[in-house]
Amino acid sequence: MAGKKVLVIASNCGFWGEELQAPWDALAKGGHQPVLATPRGRKPLPFAISVDPTFVDPIQNYHVNPPEVCERIKTLLHDGTWDNPLPVTNAKMADFDALVMAGGPGTDLDMTNNGYIHGLILDALGQGKLVAAMCFAVACLAFTRNAQNDYRSVVYGKKVTAHPRAWDFTADLTYDLYEADADNPSPSVVTPGFLLPVQDIMRDAVGPNGTVFSDPKTNRENPMVVHDAPFITATSVESSIAYGRKIVEVLG
Repeated sequence: MAGKKVLVIASNCGFWGEELQAPWDALAKGGHQPVLATPRGRKPLPFAISVDPTFVDPIQNYHVNPPEVCERIKTLLHDGTWDNPLPVTNAKMADFDALVMAGGPGTDLDMTNNGYIHGLILDALGQGKLVAAMCFAVACLAFTRNAQNDYRSVVYGKKVTAHPRAWDFTADLTYDLYEADADNPSPSVVTPGFLLPVQDIMRDAVGPNGTVFSDPKTNRENPMVVHDAPFITATSVESSIAYGRKIVEVLG
């Protein structure tokens, strides 16, 4: 069976390295063609801490980034694979078989509130195509509204994941990017923790008949990925590999 052409969107304000790398590699290994897009049409850069194998999550108190994953992300950054993304304004879902979104705190700055991305999600749904989102990118689904359903979220009544409230940072968060330069700078912003309380937002988005899976005990050995067609959602970085595998499984 011929592989599928998949639009993969990542933030220009800081994606979490593995949350793009794992689904990207899974799609390529599965015989599909991932095509990268970003809000500004510039090469996306990961959060510096997301490619640091010594980084310890201050809430969960463990090393988040396996060394081999950090090396693989840096390879993809340096070998030209992600150098020339489409601007999301130029992307058309008619050209693709599925839509996949990477996560990371930068998503809250340029993806979750992005009308062009909301339009791509609506187009994908209208064309009966898979829509996948993980970590903070799941909030893109909350804010994409269905005019045919009283402007409720497109995930109203669905089963989805959410970054757990218990994992939300409360300290100031800076958006320092790996290998930022004058042409591709780090956002000059500091936020009081994560911008969006995703668990609460998703509970409101799915409504009384939907379900939000947001277990703070989720880990690499027990990842959280939910498929409620046409959506696939995943909790956070620990579920990146499982997220990529589920996307490939559903694409067939």
